[in-house]
Amino acid sequence: VQLQASGGGLVQAGGSLRLSCAASRRTFSNNAVAWFHQAPGKEREFVAGINWSGSSTFYADSVKGRFTISRDNTKNTVSLQMNSLKPEDTAVYYCAAAPGAYGSRLLATYNNWGQGTLVTVSS
Repeated sequence: VQLQASGGGLVQAGGSLRLSCAASRRTFSNNAVAWFHQAPGKEREFVAGINWSGSSTFYADSVKGRFTISRDNTKNTVSLQMNSLKPEDTAVYYCAAAPGAYGSRLLATYNNWGQGTLVTVSS
């Protein structure tokens, strides 16, 4: 599966962005998918995850109540709706697929990564 993340950009604090992760070459409808982000000089961190069917989602504490992860397996896409953005959300955002149906917050769970999309939140 090849993953392509898109939707990043520059937004003011308090604004919203919607990121999309599209799979090509084959479906990822049987795989858990997650979003991670990496700020300059920092380690890659978990943001949000979703199981294969979309029935289970989980979030980092820092984004709970502001971000929503969802998926449309008919379109082979996973989205991350980001509301009430803060300057500390500035990072490159990566989507990643796990080999199994259920994911985790651990980076090592995911073996297939997209190229990343930059989100910049100005104060």
